[in-house]
Amino acid sequence: MLTTVIVIHLLIVLSLIGVVLLQRSEGGALGIGGGGGGGFMNSRGTANMLTRATAILATGFFITSLLLSILAGWRPAGPTLINPGQTPTTINPQGPSILEQLQKQAPKGPQVPQSK
Repeated sequence: MLTTVIVIHLLIVLSLIGVVLLQRSEGGALGIGGGGGGGFMNSRGTANMLTRATAILATGFFITSLLLSILAGWRPAGPTLINPGQTPTTINPQGPSILEQLQKQAPKGPQVPQSK
């Protein structure tokens, strides 16, 4: 289910990028863009169609984003990178600290004498 929503989300994103790039510039960026008269994007009907397509794709993007965040919250907690065989547990504030746990697990090798 999650993979299907991700694929649909990516298709919507790519379509939205394409539709936004097809739209004619309004000329508000310091006089660049929106230039001359020619081209196939100068009729008002095409602009209305692109505006409507942008609104529909933006709505789809918003809905799939919400759906992906909801689905991510429903997934059960899996194994972690530190302990691949265990699931995450709650932290015990009265237990030993992380440093104390690591010191217990450290290998006991030969001690190197310190130089003076």
